Amino acid sequence: MQWFTPRPWTVSLAQTDVRAGGSSLIVMRSPDGEAFPNRGVYLEVIPNERIVFTDAYTEAWEPSEKPFMTAILTFEDLNGRTKYTARVRHWTVADREGPRKDGLP
Repeated sequence: MQWFTPRPWTVSLAQTDVRAGGSSLIVMRSPDGEAFPNRGVYLEVIPNERIVFTDAYTEAWEPSEKPFMTAILTFEDLNGRTKYTARVRHWTVADREGPRKDGLP
């Protein structure tokens, strides 16, 4: 849970079914304590290599009300250490800029 959001934000709940087609529910909390639930579906899971997930769908492939992004996480072995790369593809420029206004990178 410590890696889902940068400090001072926190994660109060993380339910994940990490497999292609599996769903997730991550509840982030702002520094003021406001809850931001985020539902999504895993599109691709290659153990120790790649995870792709989106909020375009919620559980059971139901379309979400307002898709925000698709994330692509890759993992590479570097002499016994792991290089982690996160790429986020937002649906619109406004979606990309919104978290920055809330103090997120």
